[in-house]
Amino acid sequence: MSAGDVRPTVLVVDDEPQIRRALGINLKARGFDPLLAADGTTALRLASKRHPDAVVVDLGLPDIDGTEVIAGIRGWSEVPILVLSVREGERDKVEALDAGADDYVTKPFGIEELMARLRAIMRRAQPTDGEQPVLDAGGFTVDLGAHRVLRDGKEVSLTPTEWGVLAVLARSPGRLVTQKQLLHEVWGPQYDTEAHYLRVYMGQLRRKLEADPSRPVHLITEAGMGYRLEPARGGE
Repeated sequence: MSAGDVRPTVLVVDDEPQIRRALGINLKARGFDPLLAADGTTALRLASKRHPDAVVVDLGLPDIDGTEVIAGIRGWSEVPILVLSVREGERDKVEALDAGADDYVTKPFGIEELMARLRAIMRRAQPTDGEQPVLDAGGFTVDLGAHRVLRDGKEVSLTPTEWGVLAVLARSPGRLVTQKQLLHEVWGPQYDTEAHYLRVYMGQLRRKLEADPSRPVHLITEAGMGYRLEPARGGE
């Protein structure tokens, strides 16, 4: 590797120091730049700040479950995620994959297999340029990495469904998101025509986030088509 080459960054999240150390050494030896985290909170912070090229995450973390880390990252990023866990049950695997993981390896593991699986999910990954975990909408900010919204510096309490709607809009700032797309991503692919769901939840979001809910300037309705989250302009 020449001095001008960029080393792909891999975030390793595991509370066992010996595993973090071993993976860090092996990743570096194979041309990666390892980032190491011992808990989920640190992992989410590093992911939002450093935008790793891949994530290897344990499920049994000391503060939050690994599936929450996966879901938190998936709120704003399509980065490839590999689970490395002692949990062997089918239910654990299904929950991790449903949360957004791309592959699952159980402990104890072979380092060569792990590296091969990591390279495979990175090859399949879509480009992640331009992802932005924090969106400034003027009076409020949406932190997709941390799953929270701040208005005037204070955290706003949102229901899971309110967050789901807002997160989909925040991942496409300034662009129309169709009613069908919102319904599919938040409620599921079997929902196509329940536009009244969207009206209810957009109304709730406006009451919590807009300065004047009756005249929204950020959570915009595109009549008959869908909705748009308008980010802050330069003067806001």
